[in-house]
Amino acid sequence: MDLTDVQWAVLEPTFRPRRRPDGRGRPWTDPRAVMNGVLWVLRTGAPWHDLPSRYPPYQTCHRRFQLWQRSGRLDRLLQRLAEDLRDRGKIDLSEAFVDATFASAKKGALKSVQRAVAKAPRSWRSATATWPALHRMSHTSSPPPSTRASSPTLPWCLVGDRGYDSDGLDDLLMTQYGIEMIAANRRGRAKTQDGRPLRRAKRRWKIERLFAWLHNCRRVVTRWERHVGNYLGMVQLACARILLRAFMR
Repeated sequence: MDLTDVQWAVLEPTFRPRRRPDGRGRPWTDPRAVMNGVLWVLRTGAPWHDLPSRYPPYQTCHRRFQLWQRSGRLDRLLQRLAEDLRDRGKIDLSEAFVDATFASAKKGALKSVQRAVAKAPRSWRSATATWPALHRMSHTSSPPPSTRASSPTLPWCLVGDRGYDSDGLDDLLMTQYGIEMIAANRRGRAKTQDGRPLRRAKRRWKIERLFAWLHNCRRVVTRWERHVGNYLGMVQLACARILLRAFMR
């Protein structure tokens, strides 16, 4: 299903092509048609050269997708969509959830990436958290904020499963970000988690539902991209596609 007029009105400012100041050069292919071609590959998981003829040439769609990812447009789009929905009261960012999943890497993964012991050796670890916790913690180049007032958009708590039960992680999130880590204690550890905050773990189905939605995009179920940036771009587009649903309501 291609983008609707309402959805493209939201995306168009981010992907509007820029002409050269002197007006030279060939005109850009319609970015809406290119985006529809990229989304077709994202949804079906098919190779680029199988792109139907109703879309621009697959070489154009692939080059433009790489340009968008390397220029940071996909990252800015995801953040802008989340901020817009937050301002309109569509999403609540006071509570965030964290989890991880694995995607088979058919063309190999980077040697520096830690792989799952229980999975095949050619697997790719994918961690997901609701925005903006993961975005701020993984993309900031400056020292993390030490007070809640300096970062009012950070969530109050981060909910995970037993795998995130760590005193070091608890101290890091609280002292540097002001975030409470809520995770049930692992077996064999002393009970350090209050039972009342653990009630929030009943809503962890939200992160599992997110993974189910992401798996509807077949291109992120299996990592066919050789370059990690291209796979990240597909995940960003899959998340943006989920947020775009709110603009149809």
